[in-house]
Amino acid sequence: MSTLSLAVRDSSTMLRRNLLHARRYPSLTLNLLLTPIMLLLLFVYIFGGTLSAGIGGGGPDRARYIAYLVPGLLLMTIGSTVIGTAVSVSNDMTEGIIARFRTMAIHRGSVLVGHVIGSVLQSVLSVVLVGAVAVAIGFRSTDATALDWLAAFGLLVLFALALTWIAVGMGLISPNAEAAGNNAMPLILLPLFSSAFVPIHSMPGWFQPIAKYQPFTPAIETLRGCCSAARSATTAGWRSPGVWPSRCSATSGRRRSSTATRSNPK
Repeated sequence: MSTLSLAVRDSSTMLRRNLLHARRYPSLTLNLLLTPIMLLLLFVYIFGGTLSAGIGGGGPDRARYIAYLVPGLLLMTIGSTVIGTAVSVSNDMTEGIIARFRTMAIHRGSVLVGHVIGSVLQSVLSVVLVGAVAVAIGFRSTDATALDWLAAFGLLVLFALALTWIAVGMGLISPNAEAAGNNAMPLILLPLFSSAFVPIHSMPGWFQPIAKYQPFTPAIETLRGCCSAARSATTAGWRSPGVWPSRCSATSGRRRSSTATRSNPK
């Protein structure tokens, strides 16, 4: 067999091993999955009325806020899921199984590849479950084309792949599973400091650059751009983080003044 064939065979074996571990110990995956679902229900039903009225500039409208909220929650779901990967990698490195693998004729990178592919599959499944909950409580995107959905799915998969490799690195450098979980905690905290829940222009001025230039915000805004529901919400009064209220007000003011000048010439 060629080197590539051996790598594929060993990686598939390690993938099967990780999926069996996830099936035997589902509590870790469920605990990480419940966090974004609880945040979704909390922000829609507890804070949704106030936030939709305050941000949208009109009356309470939870349907528009769901359209704004869901893209950020989907990416937060990925960040929550890959924490389990950091813990699993740390367990492998500290419990002696790697020393046993070194005595076997297996491809060196197959262990990490199995972790990465298994984590990406779990992240996609978690995103599907959170998306199903979002649809059940009112999220709609009726104008999205097949290309829009394909682009959104591709973005989610690539983002899951990137975060998984980061989590793998955190698991490799951690001395134990507890430290691995703590090191990967920013993957859950960073979405809280992004445009996932409120537009960036509503934050304090000194904090806006932090929220704008962190990695989650561009991904969230790109995912919103792939969803027609989010675009509809934006045109209905939700401003994107790059649009400042004063700029919008100044533009509308100039338009009103020019209209008045044309209608009342001196």
